[in-house]
Amino acid sequence: MRHVIFGGDGFVGRHLAPKLVADGEEVVVADMVKSDLPHYRNVRFVQCDVTEAASVAFVGIEPDDMVYNLSAKMLSPIQVRAKRHDFFFPVNFHGTEHIMQAMGRAGAPKLVHYTTDMIYGHTITQPMTEEHPVAPLGEYGWSKQKTEELAAEWRKRGMSISLFRPRLIIGPGRLGILEKLFKLIDWNLPVPMIGSGRNPYQFISVFDCAEAARAAWKAGVPNEAYNLGSLNPPPVKKLLGDLIRHAGSKSILLPTPGWAVKRTLDLLDLMNMPIMDPEQYLIADEECVLDVSKAERQLGWVPQYRDEDMLIAAYSEYRAKKAGHAVAAKHVPAE
Repeated sequence: MRHVIFGGDGFVGRHLAPKLVADGEEVVVADMVKSDLPHYRNVRFVQCDVTEAASVAFVGIEPDDMVYNLSAKMLSPIQVRAKRHDFFFPVNFHGTEHIMQAMGRAGAPKLVHYTTDMIYGHTITQPMTEEHPVAPLGEYGWSKQKTEELAAEWRKRGMSISLFRPRLIIGPGRLGILEKLFKLIDWNLPVPMIGSGRNPYQFISVFDCAEAARAAWKAGVPNEAYNLGSLNPPPVKKLLGDLIRHAGSKSILLPTPGWAVKRTLDLLDLMNMPIMDPEQYLIADEECVLDVSKAERQLGWVPQYRDEDMLIAAYSEYRAKKAGHAVAAKHVPAE
């Protein structure tokens, strides 16, 4: 079988592609740039801008292809309010629409597509299953929710689409908002928490994400949505405290009144001086823990990486980068 990965030079794609090659599969990576990663010796690259329908059509999807859509604009770098819609929607929504349309024309029915847990918005029920109410808090979440609505339409036309809703994905090659945290720890400055820090914070490893995509293919691409997150996430206070101790930093954790911090961040956002996206800070002190048992039941997928280990590994990468040392995945993700 041939596997076509849109956004395949990006964060998850660069780990999925070699997995599929190791399975003996034919792989095509469609992305805007081609890095010098070693797996390109065994995969074919096609330059593609998903915002252009003609560019997606040029990839040449075939009826028996297994398609993955990993192309996306993420919450980093932070955008001012007026620019968010035009930043997220061309890639996240219209890019997905172009891929699904090209699949429809080719008669290719199997798609794995990544959305986000941020389609849920505020926590209503706990833990958050895939049936949790959907109410995105910003343009990023809305751009992803709209793709789930597209998926529902294409499913009615016979397409099989497995949707994945990950928590914050971390791993080699992407620090994002964590870089601000690591700088505070390096400088021995207080680390403010939104709220008391007693609520858990859940990551998901990029390696686990790649394996989930592979598991969906192996399971026949179920027409379902799946949460992706770690198991047993620790409280924010413990997670950050362990990192500070690991770093040998003199930083202290600073609990804050969540409501006051959120209103301050709201004001900065209104003034076009955002330091966090509202979709990040509005839920920062909530019990946002995804129930990932459905993926285990239906796909046989179980996350292998602990939040504590992922955060320390990300910090180690940050330190190595500062020291000028090469890291395992030194290229900036394409998303």
